[in-house]
Amino acid sequence: MKRKGFIMKVYADKHEEYEKRHNEIWPEMVEELRRHGARNYSIFLDKDTNQLFGYIEIEDEEKWNQMAQTAINQKWWEFMKPLMETNPDNSPVTVDLTEVFHMD
Repeated sequence: MKRKGFIMKVYADKHEEYEKRHNEIWPEMVEELRRHGARNYSIFLDKDTNQLFGYIEIEDEEKWNQMAQTAINQKWWEFMKPLMETNPDNSPVTVDLTEVFHMD
């Protein structure tokens, strides 16, 4: 299992809608995440900076990277685009973080 941390940014006036959409995440999206090896996935919001901190555990980097190409993921990105900073392909602008400490 590999741990990944990353930062994204939600628009200041979209905090509540971002949380609402994740509270109502589509079951087929969750299924696809699991099929691509995702476990223990959390997203945290810093309301002062509008930054989102994501944490996920994945089985395999290559398997995880294939998630971006799935139809449900593409649909989710389009659904979330009005709420956050995105790239031209609708994917969220993401900064990957380097793990420097871990304790079980």
